[in-house]
Amino acid sequence: MSMEREPTVERASRSDMGFFGRYLSVWVLLCIIAGISLGHFIPEPFQLIGRMEIAEVNLPVALLIWLMIIPMLLKIDFHALSHVKDHWRGIGVTLFVNWAVKPFSMALLGWFFIRNVFAPWLPAEQIDSYVAGLIILAAAPCTAMVFVWSHLCEGEPHFTLTQVALNDVIMIVAFAPVVGLLLGLSAIAVPWDTLFLSVVIYIVIPVVVSQLWRRALLANEKGGSELAQMIRALHPISLIALLVTLVLLFGFQGDQIITQPLVILLLAVPILIQVFFNSGLAYLLNRRVRSPHCVAGPSALIGASNFFELAVATAIVLFGFESGAALATVVGVLIEVPVMLAAVKVINITRDWYEQAPGIMPHEECCPTGMHAHVRH
Repeated sequence: MSMEREPTVERASRSDMGFFGRYLSVWVLLCIIAGISLGHFIPEPFQLIGRMEIAEVNLPVALLIWLMIIPMLLKIDFHALSHVKDHWRGIGVTLFVNWAVKPFSMALLGWFFIRNVFAPWLPAEQIDSYVAGLIILAAAPCTAMVFVWSHLCEGEPHFTLTQVALNDVIMIVAFAPVVGLLLGLSAIAVPWDTLFLSVVIYIVIPVVVSQLWRRALLANEKGGSELAQMIRALHPISLIALLVTLVLLFGFQGDQIITQPLVILLLAVPILIQVFFNSGLAYLLNRRVRSPHCVAGPSALIGASNFFELAVATAIVLFGFESGAALATVVGVLIEVPVMLAAVKVINITRDWYEQAPGIMPHEECCPTGMHAHVRH
């Protein structure tokens, strides 16, 4: 898809925002309650699903993850990589935060809080698994909801598209090494063959399928509108797949959560800190290098948000449904939307302060009228 067709797809992303963005945390909470209740009272179906594995990959979960990820990847245009130079400052800042800061800062937060401060209140046998889940969560930059966050802060859409496409390419080669390195530094055994298998299943295959499908849809003159229609049509399927996965996951985690509900709250602490730390760092670094606000906003939000679908799937493959790692990644899902909306609020109310720095392009020149609806919070 050409860069000229990109706004058509972004409109499809924005149309998802009302239902998906506003109520995701509510649906996640309901799925947690349903999963815990079903897993406690009728555990047999969950045990049967847990045994449906080939080469350590749970087949029902793999299908559900593909149903989540592929519709999101349809939005990505890898031809946008040719425009990296157009916003090289913002892209450089985002890459630095995503790959050189966020996974390592989360590992440090996990070591500090989970292994030390909160250790007396956590089950000792799951502490390493919780740390692993937090690392996996932070090592996967978000590729879907960032279109929504970018719109809410009036971000430059071509920058957002280019940055997401670049992160997807980097994830193919960097996700497994970064996760493996940090797990090793955390003295957690790294099953390298399983980790690389998860990359192939949950990154490479969905990227190939989505791009072939995208190319087929764009093969005619109305390809842009057909692609946008397909994205809108697949969105409910993607959402349902996410929610079903959460029901399954919490069905396996039910007894542990019932006996120790404090675990959810404690796991949320390092996740919250890393979101605000990394978004703030990216925002300030962009101001330092004189990126316009319409680039700094989405850069900060991409730098802070997580590809939680990939994180959940990888945690399940590596450590299992009942692991603390799987639970830690799902806590990330639970708090993702409200926390990112708070970050959007801060970015929007500080725009005037941001643009007072010398040498920064005014917002009207960066993001011309009509490219976005005017959204100020």
